[in-house]
Amino acid sequence: MLREWSDGKPEALNNLLPLVYDELHRQAARYLRKERQGHTLQTTALINEAYLKLIDRRDVNWESRTHFFAVAAQAMRRILVDYAKAKHREKRGGDNIKLSLEEAMLVAAKEKGVDLIALDEALNKLNLLDEQQARVVELRYFSGLTLEETAEALRVSRATVARDWEAARAWLHRELTK
Repeated sequence: MLREWSDGKPEALNNLLPLVYDELHRQAARYLRKERQGHTLQTTALINEAYLKLIDRRDVNWESRTHFFAVAAQAMRRILVDYAKAKHREKRGGDNIKLSLEEAMLVAAKEKGVDLIALDEALNKLNLLDEQQARVVELRYFSGLTLEETAEALRVSRATVARDWEAARAWLHRELTK
């Protein structure tokens, strides 16, 4: 169905959505669980925003289910960062929205909260230094993909993903604790 959609058959999207909705919901819920208490963006709203971004994508040649969910995760990340920036502007210097780095990003002994805007800026810097490491972080952390699924999405070995993941975690820790 993804390939049919890529080939310009809009009816394929209607058949696809019910099949991917539950996973998109899990992804959105995973993102929002990391947000601060009282966050006003709801799971359904995040899914709807991501869906609108996905259906507007005409330049994507969907390769696999993993590829689709990786792009969806990237869309959700962008939505949450834009939302955080808008809220931060509204508060004119108020508290930044916190996002726990959870298990995947725990590089210190204690769990620490990370400013979502700072994390986004750090990932953008990492992308300039090493695009593949940034993609690994995006797929592992934001999409919740396993090492194997990330390797499949990037078409590299599991060992390469594991090395990139460790290096990216260390770099992000240093960057975010400056």
